[in-house]
Amino acid sequence: MSEHSLIPARPAPALRRGGFSWRSKQARAVVYQILAVSLIVLLVWLLVSNTLGNMKTRGIQSGFDFLLQPAGFDIGEGWLNYDSIDPYWKAFLVGLVNTLRVAVVGIVLTSILGTLLGVGRFSRNALVRGLCYGYVELFRNIPVLLQLLMWYLLFTEYLPAIDQALHIGSLVYVSKNGLSYPFPVWHLGQTLALCGAAAGGVAGFVYARRARRHFDQTGQARPVLWVVLALVAAGALLGWLAGGAPSEWNLPKLTETQVEGGGALSPEYLAVLLGLVLYTSAFVAEVVRAGVASVSLGQHEASASLGLSRSHSMRLVVLPQALRVIIPPLTNQYLNLTKNSSLAVAVGYPDLVSIANTSLNQTGRAVECIAIIMLIYLTTSLATSALMNWFNSRAAIKER
Repeated sequence: MSEHSLIPARPAPALRRGGFSWRSKQARAVVYQILAVSLIVLLVWLLVSNTLGNMKTRGIQSGFDFLLQPAGFDIGEGWLNYDSIDPYWKAFLVGLVNTLRVAVVGIVLTSILGTLLGVGRFSRNALVRGLCYGYVELFRNIPVLLQLLMWYLLFTEYLPAIDQALHIGSLVYVSKNGLSYPFPVWHLGQTLALCGAAAGGVAGFVYARRARRHFDQTGQARPVLWVVLALVAAGALLGWLAGGAPSEWNLPKLTETQVEGGGALSPEYLAVLLGLVLYTSAFVAEVVRAGVASVSLGQHEASASLGLSRSHSMRLVVLPQALRVIIPPLTNQYLNLTKNSSLAVAVGYPDLVSIANTSLNQTGRAVECIAIIMLIYLTTSLATSALMNWFNSRAAIKER
């Protein structure tokens, strides 16, 4: 066959660059997303404009200018300095801080208690297994609102009066007024102690990662928990010493009508915190139990064949693999705890919802107050989800 009889190859089609083609799946996806976003924006605009028009027709004031006006009401509890002459925005800020006090502390306590209960379901001791099982079935099947009311009734009705307060020496007092405890007088030493503890936590994180890498390479486990705690304590101690080692404490003092001085936790705060922690930890325990159960029995046997103890096997082999199952539903429980904190209004705790209700009744700005509540809870929920998604990506098992 001659060279000229060969059929020339068809040239490759030229790639379209920078152009739009309806045949492109990616281009159609962009168009659909633009249309969906435009439709949502249009619906929101129609809803807002229609609402504002109806409110104007009925003579109802609208707008967020009320946030700059004096609130005119007191808030019984909060970390921020607040007075009734302060504007509404500061009252909302106090409510937000009070909500975060419950949510953040509750998440930490719930994680610890729920993990212990979930791991306890696999204990070889029948009594421990039974107690963990009974706890889960009891607290998760009672509505959380009833639990909040139960604890509030316990604190306000069955605890002794202030003149007969339960006490530990002259340091801690428990009564109908809540819990009073010693609190350090804040100086530079306390600030440096917190900075030192944070630096110790960073050092502990680095050590824990190196210990994990050493275990992966050699199979020899190094102590982690006690070393990390020692680093945090050492950092705090060094910061305290560098700040002059202040040792002044504000001690509570019992009088005929109240406990003066020191730190204090109101019965409303204790009822909300305790109720949410006990309720949510029952669900977290089931999440942890399911995650541990998802790890195959061969992993337990392999860790035992390497000479690891049962606790080391659970901490170094089983729980790291169970995290990929635990973290997604655990995120839901954290979100539930944060949103359930809005039930604090039932026991009189001045959280965000309670302060918004008071502001709504005084100003009549119902739409604005509800919008502020929705925005704040949406922001906190998205922030929690983003943090847990980041943690989930770090804890995920990397397949080769």
